[in-house]
Amino acid sequence: MNSLSEANTHFAVDLFQQLRKSEKDNIFYSPLSISSALAMTYLGTQGNTALQIGKVLHFNDVTDSTRGRASTAHVEKLGNVHQQFQKLLTDLNKPTDAYQLNIANRLYREKKFQFHQEYMDNVKKFYLASVESADFINAAEESRKKINSWVESQTNGKIKNLFPDHSLDLAILVLVNAVYFKGQWNEEFNKEYTVEEKFWLTKDTSKSVHMMKQSSSFNFTALEDIQAKILEIPYKCKDLSMILLLPNEVDGLKKLEDKLTAEKLIEWTSSQNMSEKKVELHLPRFKVEESYELNDTLKSMGMVDAFSPQDANFLGMAERRDLVLTIIVHKSFVEVNEEGTEAAAATGVGISVTSAPIYESFRCDHPFLFFIKHIKTNSILFLGRVSSP
Repeated sequence: MNSLSEANTHFAVDLFQQLRKSEKDNIFYSPLSISSALAMTYLGTQGNTALQIGKVLHFNDVTDSTRGRASTAHVEKLGNVHQQFQKLLTDLNKPTDAYQLNIANRLYREKKFQFHQEYMDNVKKFYLASVESADFINAAEESRKKINSWVESQTNGKIKNLFPDHSLDLAILVLVNAVYFKGQWNEEFNKEYTVEEKFWLTKDTSKSVHMMKQSSSFNFTALEDIQAKILEIPYKCKDLSMILLLPNEVDGLKKLEDKLTAEKLIEWTSSQNMSEKKVELHLPRFKVEESYELNDTLKSMGMVDAFSPQDANFLGMAERRDLVLTIIVHKSFVEVNEEGTEAAAATGVGISVTSAPIYESFRCDHPFLFFIKHIKTNSILFLGRVSSP
């Protein structure tokens, strides 16, 4: 593996496999948002702390770097990752009339605290981040509200109160990433065809949903061995698309999730595997809002030292041994309707049917997975599971 997009896909799937252990029906998050915030953290780490974060994010595979070192040598050695992030964020933030995609990074530092200028410069350079001073020591709550307000403004009001009350009382450095996306389908669903239909939560339980319908040509594939189907819905201008993974059986999602790996996902959705077919698509309108505190999740994935007062090594940020990661929170929102999709996420790190052609049927009337990707960079912006629309 040598590309950042592959590393990010591996991290996206690893994280999904952790999040599905919770009791939540629906899952929705932005792996890109989380990896961006963690990468800004990684930039300031050394030793084992750097090694662990690099491993969790699959950065070590991109750079073949096995040892984190501070200052310029560290950045040069890991330049591959950070430079690729710089290129990726530049590509994703290119202005377009076709959709809104806004990815913003910001770093808030305690104004009394001395950070390496080089670290600050590199965060600005590679992560296109602005650096702000904050008074966490004397006015932690005011600073928290200010950060939350910035996140809300960056996500069109969709992500509110990212950091809960008093969560930044001990903060010295807060890294924040916000992602907002609003796109129209390349072909909108006709609202006149949307009707109430059953969505099966289990084989015996259903709920009523607004089911959208469209018969058109889509990239499609059937996975016989997994007993599932995949379909790609392009957004306007076809720079981005939503990919749906639908098990054949109402209760087939667990089997699909058990088989899901980054390699499989890349293989299943490759241009060699998918081809254009006429499909009758049924997709429910849905809205998912989720909130995650990721400290324990990331520890279980192997990122342990960054949270440990004894072992954390952030000497790439400042000449202090007492810096430690205290909180990583992630909030996300998605709404899918006839016109298209609106999605947002933020991560904070403290510290009509014709009879002639044969149509494939793709009925999302039971639990399914979906992700939204940027096609040119092959980057998964958002990933989710809809068990109950």
